[in-house]
Amino acid sequence: MEKTIAISETNNSSQSSQLNSASSRVICRVCQKQFSQYTCPRCNTRYCSLHCYKSHSLRCNESFMRENVVDEMKQLRPDDESKKKMLEILKRFHAEDEEDSMDEDDSTLSEETIQKALSGVEINYDDLSAEEKKLFQRAIATGELSKMIEPWEPWWLKPSARTISLSHEGTRLIQPLASEEASGSHSGENLESKIPPGPETPLPSLKNLTSAEPSPLLPFHLVDILYSYCFTLRLYNGDWSSDSIGASMVVLNVSAVLSQGAQPESLLEAVSYCLEKTCSPDFRHVGGLQFGFGVLDDVVSLISLGRAALVCALCDLQRMIVAGEMELKSKKPRKAKSSDLKSKLKSAGRKIYFVLCWVNEQPEEVWSSLSVLVQAEKASQLEYQGNGKRRSLKTEKTNDDSKALIKEV
Repeated sequence: MEKTIAISETNNSSQSSQLNSASSRVICRVCQKQFSQYTCPRCNTRYCSLHCYKSHSLRCNESFMRENVVDEMKQLRPDDESKKKMLEILKRFHAEDEEDSMDEDDSTLSEETIQKALSGVEINYDDLSAEEKKLFQRAIATGELSKMIEPWEPWWLKPSARTISLSHEGTRLIQPLASEEASGSHSGENLESKIPPGPETPLPSLKNLTSAEPSPLLPFHLVDILYSYCFTLRLYNGDWSSDSIGASMVVLNVSAVLSQGAQPESLLEAVSYCLEKTCSPDFRHVGGLQFGFGVLDDVVSLISLGRAALVCALCDLQRMIVAGEMELKSKKPRKAKSSDLKSKLKSAGRKIYFVLCWVNEQPEEVWSSLSVLVQAEKASQLEYQGNGKRRSLKTEKTNDDSKALIKEV
């Protein structure tokens, strides 16, 4: 009886030890089927086989393989011959990529569009296929088309702009012959033709236009008008005649003097409004505040040239407004919008003509002083921007509200 009991106790102890050892073993964390026999030295994950190790952690495996490859590469020291072969392979791949890109570019236009271009027919946006329109929009977004456009040099930055000669009535002292003007064969006249011509008829005296004394605020109004002119030419790359209505609307949008009848009482007010319009959502794509400072440099350059250049600039602006008004009449848009825009263009044309006559009577000392003031105002604006501040000016609005004029939107 005692022997039987002893045997029973031995069996019980062996069974309990087996249970304890089984309970102490950990199941494989990967397959969850077998007991784990190994531990990953990197992440301490328990696994049972090589298959589970390879699939237990992609990050762990990649880092392990990467370190092994790096160690192997450190031990390798390529000779000159292997370097030369690798360079030849890279050059060959680069040449093949260029050929493929050229083939893709050649196949972007349809056969019909290519035939139109070769025959000299003007191609409009509506003539393009859906795929060609997508490629065209993509080229605009990536700036690829801008590389094909020759940068425009403003006429007021050309040396010939400093030699403009006008009479006291504003007309040109030297008139080109009709044959030379048509052919443009003369090199001097070809350079001069890039500068807008002055008025075709002599400008009247201010006394013939109004009996009142000119406002002392006209220099500030002139800065507003010149800013809109330089802004528009920069925006249209110097060719406002391609879209006279659009160019005229840009002028009205930028100039508060021409569109709203505003009368800025200081240079700060005039410059601040112009910079505010440049930073507005309508023109934010142009370049924002930095573009506005560049336009101010154009205004300074134009004013520093003196009376003759200013007369030519205002005449060019007046021709732009008149051309926009004439094109608007020919297109016959909606009556409400058409009449409103026509009245604004007509009013703007009269204001430009009045300022033109006023500019023609001012001495040259006025322009040298005004250019210095505009340059100083620009420097002040830059200083505020550099200090992380915004130079603001509160003006009375129609609803008696006030807000900062310069604002990045």
